[in-house]
Amino acid sequence: MRSVVGAVIFGLACVVAAGVLLAADAPPPWAYGFAVPPPPAGTPAPAPAAAPPAAAPVDATLKHLPGSSLAFTLTQIRDAFGPADWYPGDHPQMPDVVAHGRRPDVRACSLCHYPNGKGRPENAGVSGLPVSYFIQTMADFKNGVRKSSDARKANTNLMIAFAKAMTDDEVKAAAQYFGAIKWTPWIKVVEAKTVPKTRIAGGMFLVEGEEKEPIGQRIIETPENTEATEMLRDARSGFIAYVPVGSLKKGEALVTSGGGGKTTQCAVCHGADLQGLGPVPGIAGRSPSYVVRQLYDMQQGSRTGTWTDLMKPVVAKLSADDMLAIAAYTAARPVGATANRGLTSAGR
Repeated sequence: MRSVVGAVIFGLACVVAAGVLLAADAPPPWAYGFAVPPPPAGTPAPAPAAAPPAAAPVDATLKHLPGSSLAFTLTQIRDAFGPADWYPGDHPQMPDVVAHGRRPDVRACSLCHYPNGKGRPENAGVSGLPVSYFIQTMADFKNGVRKSSDARKANTNLMIAFAKAMTDDEVKAAAQYFGAIKWTPWIKVVEAKTVPKTRIAGGMFLVEGEEKEPIGQRIIETPENTEATEMLRDARSGFIAYVPVGSLKKGEALVTSGGGGKTTQCAVCHGADLQGLGPVPGIAGRSPSYVVRQLYDMQQGSRTGTWTDLMKPVVAKLSADDMLAIAAYTAARPVGATANRGLTSAGR
């Protein structure tokens, strides 16, 4: 009898150990905007790159977008302290820190997150967040309790620097501005066996050509229109998230029932429709790449702080594939009365 009990205990220990090892895997590179995992700790830094080529001539051509009467040059579009606002009628008047930032230490929030707060896969959608949650998040960046598990993710370090440089009034103004803008449909989720071949630029997958490749265990979140997003920073041009076939069904089981005790039902804190509950942010229709980063960072302890303590038992047993499935499912959830942009199973 003792040998049987011992065998059972040993078996359980192996299962637990396997779970710990799985949780300790390297960050899923696709979620952090990379093609390969980060090098092991202690790996020597690569040799300095060769001197960059001479800068290309400045393109002074005025660019246009459908639905906008405005025109901007590429320099104006990418101005870190006053980026182009193509659709000023789509949002309230921006506070100065959102529209222009503050030289030299704080870039305009609208540069990366857009004037409407929709953001892109390499950063975060910040519109519709509870004001208190936004303020707490900035405090976490400032106080060193929110970092990235992948040290290569440079924009996380930028956010830490911005949070340290911003005044309390600037943080509050940005929080109130973005909090007043409702989160609306932005991402179309497509189940697929193969996906368009992409290249990574600035942490975002960009489609190039017509060639396809297997999706593997990745989410490929890419602009609906590469030029509109990458070059012109069109705040009305959304994204497609390709997810592995079957991930939505697996994600539904994890999100709605806890996956047989593996995690906690998301609705307990995020609301029955996953669109937020009080100070807890909504997760429906949000970037799946961002969601996976946060789940992984919280599991690994790279992101700590007030709200993270509540998430620790939720993420403790999740594998990388579990996180992928949860993010795929939540990204596909409808947002608001007219939110469901559709859920497609490409099966190819």
